[in-house]
Amino acid sequence: MGEIRTVLGDIPSQAFGLALVHEHISVDFIGADKCSKDRYDPKEVFDVMLPYLNEIRELGTSGFVECTPAFMGRDPELLAHLSRATEIHILTNTGLYKEPYLPKYAFDYSADLLTDQWIREIEKGIDGTAVKAGFIKIAVNPDRIVPVQEKIVRAAARCSKSTGAVIACHTASGVAAMHLLEVTSEERLDPDRLIVVHCDAEPDTSFHIKIASQGAWVEYDGLKAETAERTVKFLKLMVEKGFGDQILLSQDAGWYRVGEPRGGSIRGYSYLIRHFVPLLLKSGFDQSLISKILVTNPARAFATS
Repeated sequence: MGEIRTVLGDIPSQAFGLALVHEHISVDFIGADKCSKDRYDPKEVFDVMLPYLNEIRELGTSGFVECTPAFMGRDPELLAHLSRATEIHILTNTGLYKEPYLPKYAFDYSADLLTDQWIREIEKGIDGTAVKAGFIKIAVNPDRIVPVQEKIVRAAARCSKSTGAVIACHTASGVAAMHLLEVTSEERLDPDRLIVVHCDAEPDTSFHIKIASQGAWVEYDGLKAETAERTVKFLKLMVEKGFGDQILLSQDAGWYRVGEPRGGSIRGYSYLIRHFVPLLLKSGFDQSLISKILVTNPARAFATS
């Protein structure tokens, strides 16, 4: 199944284990022009977030995909420190998000220049550090994709084809997902190198089926107590339609918010393991299917070779 590129180096994909595939340590929503490491104390973020990671480690979690993009608080060295302290395999990303979190060069650079920059972050390291990106994080606007986001999608597809890294694209809209798949198909991207993020934000499940039918990953990552029953229904539908091999599940939790005292109100990462897995068992999912969704599928999705 290849290797997964973590913040501490490459590991065999089968070593990734039980994985949360879409979470955050910290996020800064101030905007690309003001986002800076001077706005927070990395030690405080470490101290605040460490107990939440230790909690899920004790519950058996060994893989953690940190999805905070560049210009929104991505901190590869902080993630490396947390990975060493917890012995959790943490991934960080390359790529760019969407306005107002895009730097000026996102509009000025060609798709190929963006691609070259992201390849360097995967193969050489991020911002002069030894920490390498393990996947590509991008975003698209709702509805048809605007030109700057289409350029970013094309750059991500080219980067993925060069490196093998999977693309995780914030989507949250069925119409946008269809345009996203259209663009990546034009770039001849293997559809299993694309994760359509926030599918559970699209209530029309026909789009979920269309995404999976084209070979991309369907990610339900808004999981919490309030959305649990709806998520069970989505999962049952996808399994019944034969797409159990293309489901990813996570919580989009955490979020030390830069600018708020000690990061504000943190949502921990344990709900999925403590509460949702038992709910799945009660709902008729067997342990082998749960293991596929939480162990086998993440290892396949994030393997880079």
